[in-house]
Amino acid sequence: MPVPTIPHHSLLVFLLQLAVLLLLALSLGQLAARFKMPAIVGELLAGVLVGPSVLSHAWPALADWLMPKDTAQMHMLDAVGQVGVVLLVGITGMELKFDLVRRRRLTAARVSVCGLVLPLALGVGVGFLLPSSIVPDGTSPTVFAIFLGVALCVTAIPVIAKTLMDMNLLHRDIGQLTLAAGVLDDIVGWFLLSIVSAMATAGLSTGTVATSLLYPVGVVLAAWLVGRPLVKAALRTAGRSASPVPTVAVTALIVLLGAAATQALHLEAVFGAFVCGALIGTSGQLDREKLAPLRTVVLAFLAPVFFATAGIRMDLTALTDPTVLAAACAVLAVAIFGKFAGAFAGAKMSGLGRWEGLALGAGMNSRGVIEVIVAMVGLQLGVLSAEAYTVIILVAIVTSLMAPPVLRFAMARIDEDAEAGMGMVGTAPRDLAAPPSAAV
Repeated sequence: MPVPTIPHHSLLVFLLQLAVLLLLALSLGQLAARFKMPAIVGELLAGVLVGPSVLSHAWPALADWLMPKDTAQMHMLDAVGQVGVVLLVGITGMELKFDLVRRRRLTAARVSVCGLVLPLALGVGVGFLLPSSIVPDGTSPTVFAIFLGVALCVTAIPVIAKTLMDMNLLHRDIGQLTLAAGVLDDIVGWFLLSIVSAMATAGLSTGTVATSLLYPVGVVLAAWLVGRPLVKAALRTAGRSASPVPTVAVTALIVLLGAAATQALHLEAVFGAFVCGALIGTSGQLDREKLAPLRTVVLAFLAPVFFATAGIRMDLTALTDPTVLAAACAVLAVAIFGKFAGAFAGAKMSGLGRWEGLALGAGMNSRGVIEVIVAMVGLQLGVLSAEAYTVIILVAIVTSLMAPPVLRFAMARIDEDAEAGMGMVGTAPRDLAAPPSAAV
């Protein structure tokens, strides 16, 4: 018997949901950009406005009609968002500048390791200390604490790159070093996310932990040994056409298949998307001009819808609870201190000055899009409660808003001539413009 089609009313509501979220996300994203804030702030706010934080209180009848508490209805909206985030992560992987890491490998490694380990450790520690009411029923406190640590240790390359570009700091050594350390943070962050997601799915045991560690390594090895030549051949074949259509189709197909492969292994789809994006970016066959249509669709339509759906799941009224508010303040303080202190320590170990360390800490403190994705994964897995999810999204917003003013303050106190005398190359290559994904 044929599968029934989408009911007429459900389709109507779905189309109106997409239209309203896209209109609000684009409008508020542009408004945020005019005030020198990351567009993601406005896009998340779009979801907040139509979610339980605002619309459900201001106009309950409209909220129940437009955003009904119907699982099937919300799953349609989620499906669009999931396709968007998978392609967005793939694009992020394509745009990572591995040559930056090679050029600044020792200093970048020190800054990245310190900027990862300290907030990870502090995040795990505060995760164990948070009230049990913040932890979802049935979730292991250990898994929750590790997941919170991962959420606090990530860095958002898109936000960093966009901030540096807007402030005309991309050519400076500190700007390049911040990006290089951020690349390493991104790579390790996706590994950690895949590991803790597998733990959350399969439970905590010696075998599960071992499998969670080995699977991501196996995926990367398989991608490098088997996938890399296949990706290169597929892109070379698609590139023979003068039309961008084959290149766009093959690129999207590679990212989606990679996401499906890791999803099948219980490692999270975004990890596979990231690995395949990195394969495409390092294949030598990346034609940015032909991929422009894909970036445009993802950044102008799919990504804003995803961030708006992420905002819908925020419930700011939870912050009226003193326990949740105290937890939010504690997590935010730990997140900011961990990144700043870690990056500053890495800078000092590399012989850099205090202002350079402060600038690196400001850049690495931006979490933006990556932390939103981590939070959504945690919510979907049931590792995060609605309250914990709201707290983590707030951290992503606040830390992204902090970066520009602190960077501006620190960079104004760094002598560019002295900076160039530290033994670092002073001119950025022409292709080191901020990646298109920096818009989010």
